[in-house]
Amino acid sequence: MIDQVRPTDLDAWLAAQGGRGVVLDVREAPELRAASIPPQPGFELVAIPMNEIPARLGELDAGKPVACLCHHGARSQRVGMFLAGNGFEHVANIAGGIDAWSRERDPSVPLY
Repeated sequence: MIDQVRPTDLDAWLAAQGGRGVVLDVREAPELRAASIPPQPGFELVAIPMNEIPARLGELDAGKPVACLCHHGARSQRVGMFLAGNGFEHVANIAGGIDAWSRERDPSVPLY
């Protein structure tokens, strides 16, 4: 299994993995337009739709911690498991997705 990290605990998880990592948003373009998290100093934000991950795996650094994000956490969980199975050692699912991000960490992020 991969780590399950609540949005409020993401910074601590990244620090425990050695520092700056990646939040991998695996939602589709219309979802990104509806709501996205703003860039933050603790991580790089990368958006690759779930179905494109296998073909674009080379765009990700397996040496960096990766926390996967979707709407509620199901797609990001599957992507996280895929990454873990492909040599990524420090992978987490952002439990509750961007919905939880808005409710728990940043209410300026719209709910949809």
